[in-house]
Amino acid sequence: MSKPSAPTTIRLLGIDPGLRLTGFGVIDVRGHEMVYVASGVIKVAGEVLPERLYSLMTGIHQVVDAYAPHESVIEKVFVNINPQSTLLLGQARGAAIGALVLKNLPVHEYTALQLKKAVVGHGKAKKEQVQEMVARLLSLPAKPQADAADALAAAICHAQNRAQLMLIAQNSNLGGLSKKGVRIKNGRLVSL
Repeated sequence: MSKPSAPTTIRLLGIDPGLRLTGFGVIDVRGHEMVYVASGVIKVAGEVLPERLYSLMTGIHQVVDAYAPHESVIEKVFVNINPQSTLLLGQARGAAIGALVLKNLPVHEYTALQLKKAVVGHGKAKKEQVQEMVARLLSLPAKPQADAADALAAAICHAQNRAQLMLIAQNSNLGGLSKKGVRIKNGRLVSL
């Protein structure tokens, strides 16, 4: 009789992109347990956009080299009232995704609504609520800085969704969800 294999630890890197400050958060996931590893902000330097994007990419590479994550998670851009701000944030996000891809990391994307719902329970949560819940979920002694909290929220969101995504991928490779006793109903994975 073979022993059941122990759950593997997966290290996730969450990124909250920005052209001034880019938050990062690293957690380890083992089964259903999430353990805080590190978080902080990359202070983006430079006067002109190409310098800032280079600084952002370099900073992300340093974080990846320091913490060796297995997967990465980034927030999807929403359309802001100010189209110029949205465009600049999109460029920062693109540079961040490029930096992650150059380090051969899978990149997963979630909307701000999905991140807040995963951490706080509703998509209209304020930044302070996200900071407080991230601190509670990861047993931190204090609330993390806002950008770091958003990055940790991205990692937490993916940790919660990861098992379902893997099940969907496995079942789609086996010829369909209904053959394995699960299906998607109203955007959720449900057992038959």
